[in-house]
Amino acid sequence: MEISQLKYFQAMARIKHFTKAADACAVSQSALSRSIAKLEAELGVPLFVRHARHAELTQAGEHFLYHIDRVLRELAAAKKELTQAEKKDGGTVNLSFFHSFGGYLLPMLLAEFHAKYPDIRIKLNQHNSKFLMRQVERGKTDLCLCSTMTTAEHIAWMYLWSEELFVAVPKDHPLAARESVTLRDVESEPLITLKPNYSLRTLVDQSFELARSHPQIVFEGDDVNTLASLVAAKLGVSIIPNIPGVEHLGIVYLPIAFPVCKRAVGIAWNTTKQLSPAALTFQQFVIRHFAEEPGS
Repeated sequence: MEISQLKYFQAMARIKHFTKAADACAVSQSALSRSIAKLEAELGVPLFVRHARHAELTQAGEHFLYHIDRVLRELAAAKKELTQAEKKDGGTVNLSFFHSFGGYLLPMLLAEFHAKYPDIRIKLNQHNSKFLMRQVERGKTDLCLCSTMTTAEHIAWMYLWSEELFVAVPKDHPLAARESVTLRDVESEPLITLKPNYSLRTLVDQSFELARSHPQIVFEGDDVNTLASLVAAKLGVSIIPNIPGVEHLGIVYLPIAFPVCKRAVGIAWNTTKQLSPAALTFQQFVIRHFAEEPGS
C-alpha cells in the first residue's frame, strides 16, 4: 500500500468521477483506475460501486475513507513539523494573555524561556477575557494564558496555578493594620475595579455576591496597575492580585478571610489547530515551570 494510492482513493472518494479525480491528481485516468483496483485487491473488499459516469463509495469505502483522512492529515502535520523544525529561527509562538498577567509573572517567564530557547520568537497579544476567548475559539492564537474561559469541545485548558486576590488599601487606611478582612468589611468603601468584560471582574462580582455585599463602584479600568495607582491616590479600595514592584505606591494587601478569593490560571489552546513545534515547546515549558513551582 503506497501513499499515492491513498491520495488517489481520497480524491476519487471526494470527486466521485474517475476522469475529474485523475485530473485533480495530475495522472491519467487509467493510472488512477489501476491504482484503486490494486488497492481494492489488497484490501479484499470493493471500495466503490462503479456507474457509467460516476462512482459511489461502498460501506467499506466509507469506513476506509474515515481512516485515510486521518492518516493523510497526520502525515501532512508531521511533514510541516519537520519542515518548521529545520528552520534556523526556531519558529514563532503567538501567545495571548490577560492584562493582569503582563505586569509581573509573564516577563519573568519569557526571560527564562528565551534563555533556554533563544531561537524561538514570542509574538504577544494582551487583551480582555472575552476577546481572548474568541481568539482561541477561532484559532487566531497558538496559546493563551488565562482563567477558565469556555466549555467548547475543541478548546483545551490546563490548570497551572491559583492566584490569590487581596483587598488593596492605602497604607494609612483604617483597615491597613488588620491581618485580614472580609468583603463585608469594605462594603461601605468606594470600589475601584476592572471593566465587566474581564474575568477578574467577574470573579470579584461573584465574591461580593457570596458575601452579600454591594459596594459602590467609582471607577472601572483596563489593567490592575491603574487600579493599584488609584488605590494609592486614596480614591478607593480594590480587589486585585499582589503585584510585585508597586510597593513604592504605599499600598497594603489584606488577605480576604471570607469568601475565599482565588482564581485558577491555566493555558488554553484550540485542539482543532495543529500546534507548531515552537508552540508545543513553549506549552510544555510553561506546564513544567508551574508543576515545579511550590504551591502552584
